[in-house]
Amino acid sequence: MSRKYFGTDGVRGRVGEFPITPDFVMRLGYSAGKVLLERGGMPAGERPGVLIGKDTRISGYMLESALEAGFSAAGVDVCLVGPMPTPAVAYLTRALRLQAGIVISASHNPYYDNGIKFFSAQGTKLPDDVEHAIEAGIDQEMRCAPSGELGRARRIEDARGRYIEFCKSTFPNELDLRGLKIVVDCAHGAAYHIAPDVFHELGAEVIAIGAQPNGVNINEKHGATAPRALCEAVVANRADLGIALDGDADRILMVDGEGALYDGDQLLMAIVRSRAAKAPVRGVVGTLMTNLALERALAEMEIPFVRAAVGDRYVVEALHRNGWLYGGENSGHILALDRHSTGDGIIAGLQVLAALRESGGDLKSLLGGLPLYPQKLINVPMSKGFAWQDNAAIRAAREAVELRLGARGRVLLRPSGTEPLLRVMVEGEDAEEVFAAAEEIAGAVRATAVAG
Repeated sequence: MSRKYFGTDGVRGRVGEFPITPDFVMRLGYSAGKVLLERGGMPAGERPGVLIGKDTRISGYMLESALEAGFSAAGVDVCLVGPMPTPAVAYLTRALRLQAGIVISASHNPYYDNGIKFFSAQGTKLPDDVEHAIEAGIDQEMRCAPSGELGRARRIEDARGRYIEFCKSTFPNELDLRGLKIVVDCAHGAAYHIAPDVFHELGAEVIAIGAQPNGVNINEKHGATAPRALCEAVVANRADLGIALDGDADRILMVDGEGALYDGDQLLMAIVRSRAAKAPVRGVVGTLMTNLALERALAEMEIPFVRAAVGDRYVVEALHRNGWLYGGENSGHILALDRHSTGDGIIAGLQVLAALRESGGDLKSLLGGLPLYPQKLINVPMSKGFAWQDNAAIRAAREAVELRLGARGRVLLRPSGTEPLLRVMVEGEDAEEVFAAAEEIAGAVRATAVAG
């Protein structure tokens, strides 16, 4: 059953344009509240409760109020926590024994976008059947609950401290970060008042950048999608390493003392190696974009590896399906289900730092052991509905490249889920060959796929 409003990570779009409008978001909250009521499970006379957090976008105020009104009208209580990382909402929902958690965020997108994503009572993404039930109710008539049955709203004043302590609890008690100077880039996002304190309270000297949100500067020239500022700050401050989060702090990249950048594949490998040194690792989940170097390194360690579709939702689904604990994306979404129910940039960073402390070396020696294969990604505009899979010229170009690369590389073509683009990715051992091959296939796409 296809989704009408929900994408792979909730509902997302341009603020002021459908569906990110106050009236739609209020109806979304009302429908979600009705689903919670209908599914029951509450003691007689008690109302379900939900937690609402947001990132630092200016539109969060408006959407927060609309959601609160919708849930209250349905007869559901609301707990508000203000700016809070997405994984913090997942944790707090579970810790406070609430029935759902909602995050108002568009993650790494610019400030003029926003979105609504949901977590279950267990701190995981909502099951498909619940999302379908919510969608089915959005277009139905809203009928406000009787006055005596309306939901109440309250603010959780200690949410920040609760989450900081949870993050610290995932770091080994016998270790600390004393002697490390760390630059933390918060992307002017939801972790601006949390991430620096987590690392500082574990003993590190912390230099915070991207920690002055003003409502419109989230992800702007800072954070995991724009790591240049971090690389420069680490070198300028002679820091030992740097950590870059994105706007809602569910992804992470890291930088060593020389300003070299390490992506999600390398960070995931560091965590898996550390865990494997203590106990067998049953398997790892990556995505279609995961670098071949990680797959081959895991094979050498005799650790099973599978690829999921791009998106942390699909990585989580594959982990649960296989009964595994570790997975992630090269963009920096990292799952360590032995520490948290969802991807968490701060907690992933702590796991890498724990591995660093255990190894006794520096970040370069810890992460440099996984040299990534050159990878070239080209986004080519195409007409909506263009049948690229059936195009003879594109197929011929792809087959020619795959024949030349053989076992030394791979080709991936996939349409964007949000824009009229075909993503052309080529990966292999030789950078010059990879770049030329990607341009060859992209040229075939450009010649036949007309944007419109």
